[in-house]
Amino acid sequence: MEEIDHKFVEVNGLKLHIAEIGSGFSPVVVFLHGFPEIWYSWRYQMIAVGKAGYRAIAPDFRGYGLSDQPTQPEKTTLLDLVSDLLALLDALSISKVFLVGKDFGSAILSRFVLLHGERVSGIITMGVPFVPPQPANYSEKLPEGFYISRWRACFRFLIYILHDINEPGRAEADFGRLDAKTVVRNVYILFSRSEIPIANEDQEIMDIVQPSTPLPPWFSEEDLAAYGALYEKSGFRTALQVTYRRSMHEQANIKDPRIHVPALFITGEKDYFLKFPGVQDYISGGLKSLVPNLQMVNLPEGTHFVQEQLPDEVNRLVLDFLTKNSQS
Repeated sequence: MEEIDHKFVEVNGLKLHIAEIGSGFSPVVVFLHGFPEIWYSWRYQMIAVGKAGYRAIAPDFRGYGLSDQPTQPEKTTLLDLVSDLLALLDALSISKVFLVGKDFGSAILSRFVLLHGERVSGIITMGVPFVPPQPANYSEKLPEGFYISRWRACFRFLIYILHDINEPGRAEADFGRLDAKTVVRNVYILFSRSEIPIANEDQEIMDIVQPSTPLPPWFSEEDLAAYGALYEKSGFRTALQVTYRRSMHEQANIKDPRIHVPALFITGEKDYFLKFPGVQDYISGGLKSLVPNLQMVNLPEGTHFVQEQLPDEVNRLVLDFLTKNSQS
C-alpha cells in the first residue's frame, strides 16, 4: 500500500487520520468505513479509483484507528461525525464529492447527503442501503444472544432488542477482554457468514468463534495484522460508544427524506444483514421511493464485506458509476 499517502487533518478540535491517493485537482471520492473497519477496508477501491484518475480519500472516524478520541465519547452522535466530514472537506478545500459508504458508513453518508446535498455528486452504499434518520421503535425482539443488534439501531425497519440499554458496557466488556487482533478476526469470521450470529445464553458474541476457525479465504493474516496494529491506539471502547449507543437517540432536522443525486447500492446475496426483519421489504419497496435515481446490484456470492471479498467486481461497479456520473 505504498502508493497510499497518510496524514492528519484537524477538524472540530480533533486530528483525524486520512488515507489518500490521486491528484488534488481530480474529482474526489470519499470512502466511509463501517465497524469495526477503518480506512484499510477500502484499500482495493482506493488504488483502483486513484489509478483511474480520481482523488480517493478515506478517513478514520473520530475514535477509530489512528484518529483522535473525542473527550466524551458517550455524548457523541452520528451528527458529530457528519460535522467532522463537512469540516474535513472544508479543510481540504473540496467543494463537492462522491461518497461511498459501507455498513455504519452508510448511516453517515445518508445523513450527510440529506443535510449537505449541495456538496454531493453521487453516492454508493454497500451492505447497508441509504436510510434517513428516524425515531427508533424497539417493540419487537430478536433472539437473546444477539446483543450486537444495537449496531443497526439507527434504522427504524430494524426492530432489535438492545441489550446495552439494560446492560451498559456489555459489548465493551466483551471486546475489551480480547486483544484488537482477535476481535477483528472474530468479527470478520462471524459477519462474513450468511446467517445472523446468535450466542447462547451463557455466551457473548466473541465466544462463538473457536480459535481454530479459519479466516475467510479473502482476508489474509497480513490483513489481520494490519487491522490489529491500527486498532492498538484506539481500541474499541470509543468506537462502540460513538457508533452505536448515542446514535440511536439522535434526531436530525430533516424535512424531506428523499435524495435526488445518482446512487448505487451494492449488496451481496449472502450478506447476513439481509436476514434482519424488514430489510428485504425496505430494499425492494421503500428505498426506491426515497432514492429515485438508484441503481441496485446484487452480487450472488457477496457477503457483508463485499468490497474486500470481491474487489475486482466492486471496483468495476464503482468505476462505471463514477465515469457515468462525473462531470466532463
